[in-house]
Amino acid sequence: MFGFTFDRRMLYVIMAILIIMMLGRYLSNPAELLNLLLTVPGVLIAITFHEYAHAFAADKLGDDTPRRQGRLTLNPFAHLDPIGSIMLLFAGFGWGKPVEVSPRNYTRKISMSAGDAIVSIAGPAMNIILAILFTIIYCAILRFAPMFAIGSQIGIITMTIIEMTIAINIGLGIFNLIPLPPLDGSKVLRHFLPYNAQAWMDQYQYVFYMIFVILWISGLAGDIISPIINAVYSGITSLIGGMFGLL
Repeated sequence: MFGFTFDRRMLYVIMAILIIMMLGRYLSNPAELLNLLLTVPGVLIAITFHEYAHAFAADKLGDDTPRRQGRLTLNPFAHLDPIGSIMLLFAGFGWGKPVEVSPRNYTRKISMSAGDAIVSIAGPAMNIILAILFTIIYCAILRFAPMFAIGSQIGIITMTIIEMTIAINIGLGIFNLIPLPPLDGSKVLRHFLPYNAQAWMDQYQYVFYMIFVILWISGLAGDIISPIINAVYSGITSLIGGMFGLL
């Protein structure tokens, strides 16, 4: 996700309410608290590579804004957004600190709209690639080192972290493809719209943003994308698991 400014005050209030609601459940259940902690590496990996991919794509198109702002790095602290990170940790979908770009700096022979679409799709694409790579690692361990995977505490924890990393990357990638500002999918959709439709979308961007907030608060966003996330997760794990003869 890049190039859009949140109404931070409203989201911080919402986040505070959600955290208070969730804390009781996790503090009263050590097992759930442990699972939450095991999700942290996946969150760091997913957000860091997602935002780095945005910065990398913009840089390759000729815009040095992300480089000058220190975003062309795999340092997680350069990319973490407090609200989006907590959402990803607790809900399985969220966002990182937006990467700022200046489309007028693109030196490639493409339109600014096409450049924005490429930069936008780079983040979710990176998450799906990571999900595939970690699934390969997961299946390879099960296939060639099964005793490590199921026969030791370290192995079980390692496999759990990998499994959660796969799920988090799929969740982040799919969530950001929702075609509503400020998510990446809106930039991709905008590129394929006629000029008048693009202008209309730009004019009412804040309205679309409010629709996104309502969907998020009401839980409808999760209800909409959860089946898609589950389908992608099942598809990737089934395909790669079959390649390793695990099905």
